[in-house]
Amino acid sequence: MEIDFKHKQAAHCENGVVANLMTYNGFTVSEPMVFGIGSGLLFTYIPFLKVNHAPVVSYRAMPGIIFTRFAKRVGIKIKREKFRNTQTAKARLDENLQKNNPVGLQVGVYNLPYFPDEYRFHFNAHNMVVYGKKDGIYLISDPVMETVTSLTEKELEKVRFAKGAFAPKGHIYYPTSFPEQFQLEKAIIKGIKHTCRDMLAPVPVVGVKGIRKIAKLIRKWPKTKGIKIANHYLGQIVRMQEEIGTGGGGFRYIYAAFLQEAGKLLTNSQLLELSNEMTLIGDQWRDFAVEASRIYKNRSNTVAVDQYDHVATLLEDIANKEEVFFKKLKKAI
Repeated sequence: MEIDFKHKQAAHCENGVVANLMTYNGFTVSEPMVFGIGSGLLFTYIPFLKVNHAPVVSYRAMPGIIFTRFAKRVGIKIKREKFRNTQTAKARLDENLQKNNPVGLQVGVYNLPYFPDEYRFHFNAHNMVVYGKKDGIYLISDPVMETVTSLTEKELEKVRFAKGAFAPKGHIYYPTSFPEQFQLEKAIIKGIKHTCRDMLAPVPVVGVKGIRKIAKLIRKWPKTKGIKIANHYLGQIVRMQEEIGTGGGGFRYIYAAFLQEAGKLLTNSQLLELSNEMTLIGDQWRDFAVEASRIYKNRSNTVAVDQYDHVATLLEDIANKEEVFFKKLKKAI
């Protein structure tokens, strides 16, 4: 069985899955619009949760939340299921495919055979669409890949039931009902307001305050953790910012594209100006990544502490810029 499903490459997996599922169901919506309405932009530091042996630093909302928020704000109902039993999970997937219903899956990245080795690590919040099955082989639309691909039953089972943080547990999701048409204007405003609240939250590990928290820690890591661990932690921050389908700059470029699209749709010139500002902030995030990579790729145990101070200062400047930015964005709508 093969569903007539249109694959379109995207910068980020969850946004891409949602946009492609919308297209299949007759609704055209861009990846940045999904991300913005779903209030996907964030910064958070979760010290008690480890991914790849380092504390979690995330530039986006928690896995699954983007689609949930997007769906609620545009009037879609979605169904989500997780499973304890691999056979039950497989049967439910096959059942949907037989009904010509392509579905989204949450999977682990590490054992995806089509992923390049340099992008494989223990990260369990990747998303893809399964749109068919031929001769025991599942047909896969992974939005971060240029073309469609496939997985055997065993390969798919392994990534659906990957262990560790954010374990997928066979997570399957798909839309079940739609409005007659999308009313994006109100959804956009709700999405922007939510993002502003998140980024300006009075919580030390979230938003602008979370960026400042990480900057302080980076200054301390060489002494408190040692150079080897400090380098590993710094490398993980950059990886989550630039290599995990963020579109670069920790999703800031995608958010800039959303603001541009929203500005045109709402006829709001302030949003168009703020789109340009967010692009410049994305450039600063990328500059931070370049400077940080020079430190951790050195592989020396004699990295000067002032190099860590330098990248920490870059982050503090970004935090200041984002604080001003989100206060302006809040007033713009």
